[in-house]
Amino acid sequence: MENNVSKAGGFSKSTIIIGVVVAVLVIWSISAYNGMVNVEEQATTEWAKVQSAYQRRADLIPNLVEVVKGYASHEKETLEGVVNARAKATSIQVNADDLTPEKLEQFQKAQGELSQALGKLLAVQESYPDLKANENFMDLQKQLEGTENRINEARNSFNTAVQNYNMKIRRFPNSLLAGIFGFDKMEKFEADAEAQNAPTVKF
Repeated sequence: MENNVSKAGGFSKSTIIIGVVVAVLVIWSISAYNGMVNVEEQATTEWAKVQSAYQRRADLIPNLVEVVKGYASHEKETLEGVVNARAKATSIQVNADDLTPEKLEQFQKAQGELSQALGKLLAVQESYPDLKANENFMDLQKQLEGTENRINEARNSFNTAVQNYNMKIRRFPNSLLAGIFGFDKMEKFEADAEAQNAPTVKF
């Protein structure tokens, strides 16, 4: 009876070893899963901050358009361009759990078009000294400047969180579980080629 059987509990040594290995694998799997959940949550939280920053900019634009309209109503094309670009940008909603390369590119392109239209609107002030000196206009301009800084910070924080998440799920041995539990690679914001050069405004 003593063949392969331990005296404690009647289990064979091989059974105990298998049990210990299984227990270790289960504990590791739980730990790895929770770790991937944590970094994914950090990335989705940062994405929410990106959307919030862009929304804040969109909320400021109608007031800015109204102020400019009061001084430069005949700048119809520029005003309509901003309004249309804002409508397009705010119509594109991307959930963090469905952040495909195509959807992120679409979102980024729409926001880039709004940035260009907004740049043209702000450049209008150079032709209208009264507008340039208007307190409401100057206040809105400062708020927009602050918002642009927030957008840049939010995008950078999101990219960092996504990088951490991607490294977490791609590193061995986490990569063995990532696919099983549905942790897919997330996309980062890429700098627009046009963003490298400031637009030239001519009057």
